[in-house]
Amino acid sequence: MTLPQTSAQLVAQNLSFAHGPTVVLADVSLTVAAGHRIGVVGPNGVGKTTLLRLLVGDLTSEAGRVRRVPADARVGYLAQELEIDHGETVADVVARRTGVADAQRDFDAATAALADGDALAESRYADAFETWTATGAADFDASLDAVLERVGLGADRADQEASTLSGGERARVNLASVLLSGFDVLALDEPTNDLDLDGLALLEDFLVTSADGFVLVSHDRAFLERVVTSVVEIDEHERSATRFDGGWASYQEARATARRHAEEAYAGYVDTRDSLRGQAQQTREWSAKGVGKAKRSGETDKFIRHHNVATSEKLAGKAKRAEKALDRLDVVDKPWEGWDLRLDFATTGRSGDRVIEARELVVERDDFRLGPLSLDVGYGERVALVGANGSGKTTLLRTVLGSLRPTGGSVALGPSVVVGTLDQGRVRFATGQSLLDAFVDSTGVLANEARSQLAKLGLGADHIRRPTERLSPGERTRAVLAAFALVGVNLLVLDEPTNHLDLPAIEQLESALDGYPGTLVLVTHDRRLLEVVATTRRVELADGRIIADSPT
Repeated sequence: MTLPQTSAQLVAQNLSFAHGPTVVLADVSLTVAAGHRIGVVGPNGVGKTTLLRLLVGDLTSEAGRVRRVPADARVGYLAQELEIDHGETVADVVARRTGVADAQRDFDAATAALADGDALAESRYADAFETWTATGAADFDASLDAVLERVGLGADRADQEASTLSGGERARVNLASVLLSGFDVLALDEPTNDLDLDGLALLEDFLVTSADGFVLVSHDRAFLERVVTSVVEIDEHERSATRFDGGWASYQEARATARRHAEEAYAGYVDTRDSLRGQAQQTREWSAKGVGKAKRSGETDKFIRHHNVATSEKLAGKAKRAEKALDRLDVVDKPWEGWDLRLDFATTGRSGDRVIEARELVVERDDFRLGPLSLDVGYGERVALVGANGSGKTTLLRTVLGSLRPTGGSVALGPSVVVGTLDQGRVRFATGQSLLDAFVDSTGVLANEARSQLAKLGLGADHIRRPTERLSPGERTRAVLAAFALVGVNLLVLDEPTNHLDLPAIEQLESALDGYPGTLVLVTHDRRLLEVVATTRRVELADGRIIADSPT
């Protein structure tokens, strides 16, 4: 008999995984039970996505195992990049990602087998019917219409070809898949990417009110604060995992305390070790000097001579005791220091006072219309471009940068403007080349300088040999930021720059933006980034129009 939904668990024991000689995860154990909301954190490329894929059975571990309790517990996985098969509609994508498509296919096959009178058809039909019901396939169309309205896409978008969706609209499809998922345990990889504030609120409300189990990878600090009940940190050096219960704030406090204790323990060990070494060395030197002096003194009284030699030998014994104590001293390893990320944006000569000038700009794409709108951005302004998903932010940026042609009006960059852009898709380093070759071609620098700059962003020898399509989205983002540090720009256009980035890299980005003197146009739904990075102006879009433009 199937246990109630709230009793489902996903139990991983001693998982290990490697890519060739490179260890990705080592001896990782984790239990995800009903009501758990576990955040998985660690630097880019440390194995967070690999762990999720092992948990859900998308990858097979080289050691250890994953059990579902009960064995038929339904486990789902939503990847960080929305993959769309050719010709799929929005409904098709959601049905596939929620398991409805598989359940419907199995149910149809079981129904056909039952009609054909197969010997095992009744048992197969019963199992398929139970899964079909549990996934919500029976009323999927009606549920989908309701949830598409809820996430702000609209029920009429169900039959739209998914490949035509914008980045923000794809994020809402992803959100719809989460809200419709009937999984007992759900693994989510960067679910907040590209979501606007309304979408974030819906996702957070769904997660904190659900009785199911969730394990998620995220670098959105505000989201982690609101949602997670536990944090699993993957160690970059050991590739092991440590679980901290009690939520995000408790994790940060416990981690800082553990680090402080480790540093204190190492400092105490070093003090004791050096003291014993010094004591042993000094007493041996005193002993050797004393014995030699006693033997050379010419003292005729044998009792005095014996006393002097005995005193020196006692010092030698003291030295031996110090050495034995040193041998018995428990060695404490120095706390491991990860790579110290360093990021600064190179600048070039000052542009003219006019950086961006749009006049009665109109852009029409499929059924979306941007404008008419007018916008001027002057040198040195730091503009936060905000608005809900689908409001036209990325369309405006792409038109300003020349990758989309306006339908009406005009848009131009001012004289001497040198642009550096980080697009949502991170396409700059998504080629078939190795990272090193792609970086050299993109920046024009020599290979040695490219290696050095990539290393400053934590992209070392293992990364630069890989084809860029095998890099994680976060690693590709780091590569783009590394290029900004070499090629001087005076206009930075950043579209959701913290998507896929790990926490150390986000902090470096914030620091680099603070010191950047040129013009900045920033699109982000990262609430903490908007709080930390200084802006001078806020431009808000809605339905393709500018609805607010004010200083910050």
